[in-house]
Amino acid sequence: MLIEKKQIISKGFDTYLIVIYVLLVIIGWFTIYSSSYDANDSFSLFNPDKAYSRQFIWILVSMALAVVLLLIDGRIYQNYAQYIYYACVILIVSVLFFGTEISGAKAWIKIGSFSIQPIEFAKFATALMLAKFFCEGKTASEKKNIWLFSFIIILVPAAIAILQKDTGSALVFFSFIILFYREGMNENFVLFGASLILVFVLTICLNELYTIAIITVGFIVAWIINRNQKKKIIRNILVYVLLIGFVFAVNFAYNSILQSHQRQRIDTILGQSVDPKGADFNLNQSKIAIGSGGFFGKGYLNGTQTKLNFVPEQSTDFIFCGIGEEWGFVGSLVIIALFMALIIRIIILSERHRNVFTRIYGYGVASIIFFHLLINIGMTIGLVPVIGIPLPFISYGGSSILGFTILLFVFIKLNDA
Repeated sequence: MLIEKKQIISKGFDTYLIVIYVLLVIIGWFTIYSSSYDANDSFSLFNPDKAYSRQFIWILVSMALAVVLLLIDGRIYQNYAQYIYYACVILIVSVLFFGTEISGAKAWIKIGSFSIQPIEFAKFATALMLAKFFCEGKTASEKKNIWLFSFIIILVPAAIAILQKDTGSALVFFSFIILFYREGMNENFVLFGASLILVFVLTICLNELYTIAIITVGFIVAWIINRNQKKKIIRNILVYVLLIGFVFAVNFAYNSILQSHQRQRIDTILGQSVDPKGADFNLNQSKIAIGSGGFFGKGYLNGTQTKLNFVPEQSTDFIFCGIGEEWGFVGSLVIIALFMALIIRIIILSERHRNVFTRIYGYGVASIIFFHLLINIGMTIGLVPVIGIPLPFISYGGSSILGFTILLFVFIKLNDA
């Protein structure tokens, strides 16, 4: 009887994760308020015309939702993972027919004065589906094709996001490669992924012919090294054919799928063009804002670049600029430290948990948050192309904060079981 009682006692919700979540959300709201601050305007928390008021409402909704998620039996998430995934896929497909186009992407559904971006919820659903897929018993044929099926799970929402012209969200789904690697994916797949990135850069910076020539030289060298190993020769031939096909796919996607402003951003980050009043403008203003903050920053509500609207999208994609300008290097470091503490804590709890589903889902959560952090901050300082994805819990947006709240608090609940 004593053993049975111990089995049903809850471990308790992880306080560290909840505290970090609350801190990030509060910092986000104050940064959004600062980015739209006007000394001549009256303060109102419930004025739908003001961005900080709308975000405050979304924060209240998110925290209420977090409580609900913690009250739900955690077994439901595992038992119904595939149905949640299918529902989200249907929802994001419906956006293609009934959605509203905003900033060149048809990725939103208008509900009165509010807009919902369903792809944000698909990230959570995909993490659940992958956890369900990996922890289920597999037949011999399923085990043989486990990585193929896994890639299909992430490719479906990624492809739909591309059709919505939301390239940033599409790329997020490939962050699950981190999860795949943890679950035993051969390191050769990681090297192949790195090769694809290199081929992409070469195709954009050079041209198809030169890129194919470089790949061919590499193939010849590999063939000479492995000429007595039949299996490696066959593998190298397959990789060679795939890379050549990828070269043509990159060229097609670059010219026929990506929009002109996205091509300009890629060209700018790769040094292929200079356009200080166009594609370079966002990045230049972002660097100026962050650099002007110095070591300790200009102080709260004292940022000049953000106050005078020099930085575009300063409360969404470029919200880190406001933090860098007003709180300087020290404040920026604190934000990064909070995110790293969050990610490391999720990984530690995932590794400690006996339930395979919870461990895999936890890695999915950590992968998504890490990718958003890396890309969002990277693009504000010019390390990666400006692709437009939010900084978790901080950037303005109802869908973003709801999506990340669901993502995190489902893990907190699963970890409690």
